[in-house]
Amino acid sequence: MQSKPILIHTAMPCEAQGIVEYLKLTKTSKNTFENDDILLLVGGIGKEKTIISLEDIYIKYTFTKAINIGIAGCNDTAYPIGELVCTTHQLEGIHHLPIITVDTPASSSISVTSLYDMESSYFIDITSKYIQKENIYVFKVISDYLDTTVPCKDFIKKLIKQTIKKIF
Repeated sequence: MQSKPILIHTAMPCEAQGIVEYLKLTKTSKNTFENDDILLLVGGIGKEKTIISLEDIYIKYTFTKAINIGIAGCNDTAYPIGELVCTTHQLEGIHHLPIITVDTPASSSISVTSLYDMESSYFIDITSKYIQKENIYVFKVISDYLDTTVPCKDFIKKLIKQTIKKIF
C-alpha cells in the first residue's frame, strides 16, 4: 500500500482542473493526479460514484489528511456566489456553514442557512473509517441558490480557481 500525506477529492474534472494546475499535479490515471505529497481523485457525482471511488483509493493508499473540494448550492442569497465555505472546521477568514447532501438537486426545505451538495456526507462517512475526523476537511464554493441544473463547466472552473489560494 502506498502512502501520501494528503488526499484531495472532487466530484467533477472541472472542479479539479484549477487545483491540478495550481499544485502542479501530474495525471497518473483516468481519475487521479499526483505529486510527492498529494493525490487528487476525481470521484464522480453522487452517492454511488463517491463511495466506490473512495473505497477503491483507500485500498491502494493511506493518507493523513483528506480534503473534499467542490461546488454547492446555498439557500441564502446573503452569501455571494463564489464564496468559499468550510463545512467541517471553523477557520479564520472562511465562512462556516452546515451542509446537507442530497441525491438530486433540490430546493431548500429548511429555514436555517445551509449548503447543499451531492457528495460531502458520503466523503465524510467513508473517509472517517481511515482518517481521524479532525483531519477531514470539506470546502465548498457557493455556485448557485439551489438551481436544479448544474452550472456550466467553465463557470465551475472559474469559481474553484478564485478560491484555491485561500484553501492552500
